[in-house]
Amino acid sequence: MKLLVTLQRDETGMIVAECPAIPGCVSQGQTEDAALRNIREAIAGCLESPLPVLSGADWLGGGPSARQDRRQKTIVCPTDL
Repeated sequence: MKLLVTLQRDETGMIVAECPAIPGCVSQGQTEDAALRNIREAIAGCLESPLPVLSGADWLGGGPSARQDRRQKTIVCPTDL
């Protein structure tokens, strides 16, 4: 399964990773590699969860206008999720 992930450095220097296809699926890491590892884990958790989740923008405190320096990557997730 391939999913688009956005990466953005926040004001504290952390890399925030978000999967726009799964509302509320957000993670972070000190490096891009760590953020990508963590978002894969978050994606797996979100796909297993039967509960609705908030949109990442809702709980990160900003929408697209607040995150203009976003980069995007496509990651491959295991198909057994």
